Amino acid sequence: MTNTVAQRKIKRRKYSRRDYQAFLYLAPWLIGFLVLQLYPFIMSLIYSFCNYQLGTTPVFNGLENYIRLFNRDADFMKSLRATGIFTIVVVPGKLILSLAVAMFLNRDMKGINFARTVYYIPSLFGGSVAVSVLWKILFQDNGIVNAWINALGGRTIQFWGDPRYALGTICSLEIWQFGSSMVMFLASLKQVPKSLYEAAAIDGANSWHQFWHVTIPQISPILFFNMIMQTIQALQNFTSSSVITNGGPLKSTYVMGLKLYKEAFTNFKMGYASAISWVMFLIIMIVTLLLFRFSSAWVSYDD
Repeated sequence: MTNTVAQRKIKRRKYSRRDYQAFLYLAPWLIGFLVLQLYPFIMSLIYSFCNYQLGTTPVFNGLENYIRLFNRDADFMKSLRATGIFTIVVVPGKLILSLAVAMFLNRDMKGINFARTVYYIPSLFGGSVAVSVLWKILFQDNGIVNAWINALGGRTIQFWGDPRYALGTICSLEIWQFGSSMVMFLASLKQVPKSLYEAAAIDGANSWHQFWHVTIPQISPILFFNMIMQTIQALQNFTSSSVITNGGPLKSTYVMGLKLYKEAFTNFKMGYASAISWVMFLIIMIVTLLLFRFSSAWVSYDD
């Protein structure tokens, strides 16, 4: 009986001044989430089923935008292919390079802190227009890279004018910015108990066996996290392709992010652009779910 009365009193209790203060502090985040995230998210889904030209009234057209994407838009299929190649090259390349550098920096040597700082610097400018412009200058016909090739007796390579090299050169830019993954790998490597390496060495394991059977299992959660984040980032790539090649040559670097931008802010087809954004969202979600589905076979969370 006493507990019932107490519960009724709690239900009748009015919000105190501290409760209202809590709501007040949460208000900026709630307003930002509702106005800048949830509302655009819902409206983009609605617009994806509409014929909506910027400045006009949206007209519902069902699945027409999606049917056009996959059946009548050759540029979208080219962007899908370019994005797939970009992701397949960049994600493993960045993971391998960042892990290799992290293992090199996970040593006690003179000046190691300075070396770690130097290796991280490129990631401070990740995704910036300035770095993309710099990369464009380095690999142009009369740039430094071609100057080195010519000095070694090679012929000038049209990195930005030849479809065989353009996408790969942009991939190299993204792989070069590996600092954030490297820092996480370095932190995880420092948590691997040295006793495991000592036990493996006693059992006769060489460096290669220790790497596969000790290092990789111990850092597998961080490896998996980096894989997820780098995959999502690669599937949304836009800046480097837009600034350096604008999707050329011959649409070889015309990634989905650039396709979305051009449809929305060049052609002003907001309904069609919304459909592209939802296709991108579904691709990212499916790829992420597949990675999680198969992660149990190689990711270990044991202490």
